Parts: sequence; structure tokens; C-alpha cells
Amino acid sequence: MNQNPIKIGVVGLGRAFTLMLGTFQLDPRIELVGAADTSSVATSQFSNTFGLKAHEDVEKLCQQKDVELVYVASPHQHHAAHVQVALKMGKHVMVEKPMAISLQECTDMIECARRHDRHLIVGHSHSFDAPVRMAKEIIDQGKYGKIKMITAMNYTDFLYRPRRPEELITRAGGGVIHSQAAHHIDIIRLLAGGKVTQIQAQTGQWDPQRPTEGAYSALLRFENNSFASVTYSGYGHFDSDIWMDNISELGQRKSTYLYGEARKKINKINPQEESELKATKNQQNTIEELAKNKLPDGNQHFGPIIVSCEGADLQLTPNGIWIHSDEDQIFHKTPVNPIPRAEVIDELWDCLRLNKNGIHTGPWARATTEVCLGILEAARTSQTFYPVMQVGL
Repeated sequence: MNQNPIKIGVVGLGRAFTLMLGTFQLDPRIELVGAADTSSVATSQFSNTFGLKAHEDVEKLCQQKDVELVYVASPHQHHAAHVQVALKMGKHVMVEKPMAISLQECTDMIECARRHDRHLIVGHSHSFDAPVRMAKEIIDQGKYGKIKMITAMNYTDFLYRPRRPEELITRAGGGVIHSQAAHHIDIIRLLAGGKVTQIQAQTGQWDPQRPTEGAYSALLRFENNSFASVTYSGYGHFDSDIWMDNISELGQRKSTYLYGEARKKINKINPQEESELKATKNQQNTIEELAKNKLPDGNQHFGPIIVSCEGADLQLTPNGIWIHSDEDQIFHKTPVNPIPRAEVIDELWDCLRLNKNGIHTGPWARATTEVCLGILEAARTSQTFYPVMQVGL
């Protein structure tokens, strides 16, 4: 056991928390010490499961003297307020993607962190994934020349997983732009150097029962003159994990027999039952159930990605990188860490214990949010959007 673990308090005991729970339980650099949630059912279950304090609001969590860092995993529309409360009360913060749902909120959060001299880290996003980081190292080595193009796509059933009503309202942070493009854009910016200069895009809404963006396609140009095409659909028909050796986004092998299950379940229930189903699924995902899961079959990922350099195409897979070069094809294996999302804790540890600068800072995440909002604006106006808040690596 590490003698100086980062002591974490969690705000929001929903799905984002359950996806990080295995990390918090298995990584010795972390100690979970408390939580806050507006749901008394959620806080009661947390206390019963972990024997830790659970509060009804973020202020009371931050009054716990042993909380060093607050992990904000509340609904998107509450990120800005919860982050600033924690910063003002002297806590470091890690906030889930998306950082916030407006650029002004992002800026307020950044300035608050600076005023109070606290670390503000934004994640988890899939730009933390080991194959993405390996691809970045290969690009930076320069052996295959400069990066020229990125092709990224992902087809999932995102829109038909159980949702609260606001998750289907774009202005409240719902839809695939805020939830899913935040992953895509973070990955692509990391690989291409960070600074997007132009955005052209279209978005899709073609299910009136789910009245928010369920798909997008964007063309991005970067300061280094590379460009990226990004396509996502959450409409639950084709599943692009078939191109990823049937390894799911979370690194587990998936069964093709489950095709269409999400849509079938949602079609049988009303919105109130859907919200309750989402809450029930989160509440059932306790540490005892997580302990039954087998080790990952591959690294976490966000769909097929191909990076084209002058002398090779780099194909990202859940288990490593295929390099298709002028001379031959080479596979660089990426080991699978038994601790899920350990890369997130790597960055937290570097910042809080080694006093190093992280990648996923407030300005970095604001730039990703600007591109996501730019996709919405470019699609709405059918005009090119020119970002102005971009930062590089």
C-alpha cells in the first residue's frame, strides 16, 4: 500500500463514478474517503458498501479534512458550479468530461483554479488510453515523417442506453456532442498537436423520441496543416466494435448476440421508468459486482482510428498499434493494465505528488469544448467555424 495516497471524495454517484470505481479500488495511489450525491438512495448504498461518509451536497463533502481531491462526476450541467465550490474550499479537482457546457463556464473554472492555486484536471477521456499515448509517441519520434491526416469513426448504441430527460436536451449538455465528441476531439487533438484552426460539420437528429444530436461528422484542420475526419453515430444499428476484434469501449470482449438490446429495452418503457432504470443500473454496480468481472481483454478505446503520416499509416487497436509503412507491417503491442484507467491516476500523481504539469488541464479541456461547440455551430449555420481558444502540447 502506498504510504501517501491521494485521498479522493466523489461528487455524483452515477455511471461516471461506477466506471472509475475499479480504478479507485485497485490503484494503491488512491484512497476513496467520501462522496456526495443528491440521491439518498445512492448515498446510503455508498455508505453501506464502503463504510465511508456520504453527504447530500458538495460543500459538506469538502468540509471533510481528509479530502484532498474532489472528483466531480455529477451531471454535465452541474460541473462548473461543483468544481468552483471545491476549488474555493481548497481542494484539487478532477472533473469528468465534458469540462462544462459553455466556454464561459470553462473560463470561470480555469480562473478559479488559478486564484486558489489548485490543480484542475479534466478526465476521464479516451485520450488517456494506452494505444493513443503510444501512437502519440510514435508520431513524435518522427521516423515516419509528419502527421498529415486522421480518420476516426465510432458507431454505438449510445442514444438508446437509459437516459435522464436532460440527457436528451442539447442545451442541458445532452446528446452525443457533449458526451461523445468530447472523447473523439480530445484524442484527435492529442495526436495532431492540439490546435484546431477550422471546423466544418454536420449533425444528425433522426429519432423524434430522442430529440437531440445522435450523430455527427466533422472535418477539422490543424495549425500544422494536418486534417481529421471524425464520424460518430449513437443510433444503435451498426456496431463498429466488430472492427476492434469485438472488444468493447471498456476493454471487455462483447457478444454479437446482444445486438439491438439497448433499443429493445428503451422501446418497452416510458421516460420515468427509463430514469429509474438508469439509477438502478448505477446502484447495482457495487464493488462486489465489479470484483466478479474478469480482467480486461484489451485496452479501452473509442472506435477505429487511423493516423496517416508521410511514411506510414498507424492503425490503433485495443491491443496495440499496427504500423503500415513503405517497407512492411509491424505490430507494437500495448500491454493491458489490470488496473482500469490507471493512466488517469498517472496524471493525477504527476501533478499532485511530483509537481509536474499535466496534459488534461483546464485550458486544454476548454479547447476541446470549443471544438465540440464549434461542431454544433458549424452544423447549424453550414459555415466554417474558426476556433480562437486553442492550445497546443
